[in-house]
Amino acid sequence: MTEEVLAPLAGNILQVLVEPGAKVEEDDDLLIIEALKMENAVAAPCSGTVKEIRVKVGDKVAEDAVLIVIE
Repeated sequence: MTEEVLAPLAGNILQVLVEPGAKVEEDDDLLIIEALKMENAVAAPCSGTVKEIRVKVGDKVAEDAVLIVIE
């Protein structure tokens, strides 16, 4: 089963904390997004392996954009 991690709001990607193939647990921080001049951590919704990272540092993302895919 795959789970897509969505952007909680529009903003800029400041930091990506995981790499493809990394094992993550539910609620682990995956990346940091800046929105409304605040830094927000985006956490894993489930445990699994990072299959794909669809953003890089500096990207501007829309709300609900797919950021990371966990398998």
